[in-house]
Amino acid sequence: MNFFEQQAAARRSSMRLIALFALAILGIVAAVNAVALVLLGAGHAGGVIAVCTVLTLAVIGFGSLYRIASLRGGGAVLAAQFGGVAVPENTVDPQLRRLRNVVEEIAIASGVAVPKLFVLEEEAAINAFAAGYSPSDAAIAVTRGALERLNRDELQGVIAHEFSHILNGDMRLGIRLMGVLFGILMLGLIGRKVLQHGSGGRGRGVGPLLLAALAAMAIGYIGLFFGRMIKAGVSRSRESLADASAVQFTRQTAGLAGALKKIAGLHEGSKLSDRGNAEEVSHMLFGDGVGFGGHAFSKLFATHPPILQRIRALEPGFRSEHLAALQARWTAQPPHGLEEDVRLGLVGAQAAIPPPLPPADARLDVTPPMVVAQVAQPQADDYRLADAIVSALPAALHALARQRASAMPLLLALLLDEDAAIAGKQFGEIASRMGAEAAEAARALRREHVAGLHPAQRLPLASLTFPLLRQRPRPELDAFLDTVHAAVNTDGEVSLFEYCLGRLLQVQVREALDPARYVRFGRRKPGGVKQEFAALLAVVARAGNADAAAAQRAYLAGMQRVLPRDHVPYAPSAEGVRALDPVWEALDALDPLAKQAMVESVTATIGHDGRVCVAEAELLRTICAVLHCPLPPMLGEPVRA
Repeated sequence: MNFFEQQAAARRSSMRLIALFALAILGIVAAVNAVALVLLGAGHAGGVIAVCTVLTLAVIGFGSLYRIASLRGGGAVLAAQFGGVAVPENTVDPQLRRLRNVVEEIAIASGVAVPKLFVLEEEAAINAFAAGYSPSDAAIAVTRGALERLNRDELQGVIAHEFSHILNGDMRLGIRLMGVLFGILMLGLIGRKVLQHGSGGRGRGVGPLLLAALAAMAIGYIGLFFGRMIKAGVSRSRESLADASAVQFTRQTAGLAGALKKIAGLHEGSKLSDRGNAEEVSHMLFGDGVGFGGHAFSKLFATHPPILQRIRALEPGFRSEHLAALQARWTAQPPHGLEEDVRLGLVGAQAAIPPPLPPADARLDVTPPMVVAQVAQPQADDYRLADAIVSALPAALHALARQRASAMPLLLALLLDEDAAIAGKQFGEIASRMGAEAAEAARALRREHVAGLHPAQRLPLASLTFPLLRQRPRPELDAFLDTVHAAVNTDGEVSLFEYCLGRLLQVQVREALDPARYVRFGRRKPGGVKQEFAALLAVVARAGNADAAAAQRAYLAGMQRVLPRDHVPYAPSAEGVRALDPVWEALDALDPLAKQAMVESVTATIGHDGRVCVAEAELLRTICAVLHCPLPPMLGEPVRA
């Protein structure tokens, strides 16, 4: 399945989740009514059933709404609730620095902003999870055991696995699942609390209260049963898909297979010490965090395929005796990830040298099916290009992108015009809104670091600053975004790069402030957004063709892809690229397969003249990002002269 088909499958999983949740509620209500009739008698059966049904539904509904509300803050909130410690952007800890480098490279390769990073410091097991509603608010949490035991390739495989959950819609489904399932566990939780605090009490009313608490706990196991069944049914197939995506992404099986072998061969495995947290997040973990065993009944509830099955899917010749040998070796001398990096040549001068970046004026050869296949499905060449982009960034510039004080001036420096007169006006706009010091910092960064930057590095560099921006107070962010808007519109014209950076800032930063508000699976069809399609393709056609007739032909080529039976005249707006502002909400509400047709149509328009320049590639990538279809940096091979 490609990205769009996976999104459609995730939506069907959501519908199946609702059906199973309804079945669980019916089972709990029936059990509560049965217990009530036994305890109170059948004399007033109708009234007893009515009251118990209403109260049970209220408890379940309140529990689900409460948990959903507690998760509205997105991935970072969830990671913090589970004991995650945020990883600083400028950390000097070798294990954390390695983790951040790996995550940054994979984020660039997959076309999304760098997620927030957390470490579960108290967990010696090897595990990880990704959480959030969309790539804009994603967070990845990794156990300290994973950092200590895994070498760089293995850590890369685990992180790539988690990125596949971010890209495939699993992360969004997982966090919704947590909120919904909490409600059907509420009766059991209430019963447990009553027993904990009321077991030492005395009096005539204590006995019935404790009896009711015991009944609530027993009924709670019905919710636990259904909850585990639902999580297992949703999670197992998605975990296998994530393993396959991680291998495709990182171009080798050894890393991911090595991580799985260490889970199977080390005493700590992947089982988390905090059983309560592990139970709730079990369907989102890299490995089995609860410890379901091998007997048949436990397999019904397992959220992951058996560990040996996962290893053999990557290395078909791996056998149980190989695992026994690894266990014996690691019992004598446990593995140390950083030491393995040195021994295997994964760091320093021995590490592989990334390929050079393509020429700044390169023209790319792309086709609509090629681009659709790349959306959220990065390949080996995307990862190699990400290596090249990160490695080619000057160390000083890379460090500036990770510092809180320089993140905003660096983004403003990217927007300063090459024309001195226009840049002077932009300086005034920045100074009037953020102060002369910020304006001077932006001008100095432009002069010393940004002026000679390769075009392919501009948006990836900007994406490295987004995690820092999300930490700013909302008023400060609003002032910054207003400054960006003023700097972009100083001369009355908006270039493709200016528009792309400004729009990405809006999406990546604003969505992260209220992530639950923006999460949805669209349902609209292309026929309901004809004018929005026309406006989008007209801008794209005009941007890539100076000749009006050529632009019209490019526009018609794109419309033929998405609305072949409709005739919507080519009518380019005098506002240029700013005409796109009103179309985003309607286009983002398209269903997944309609978005696939949209990406094909935009690609057909851009590539109608047989070439795609850097500015057009940035526009295509921005369109995909705004509509939540992340596109890797490598769109195709450069056209040979």
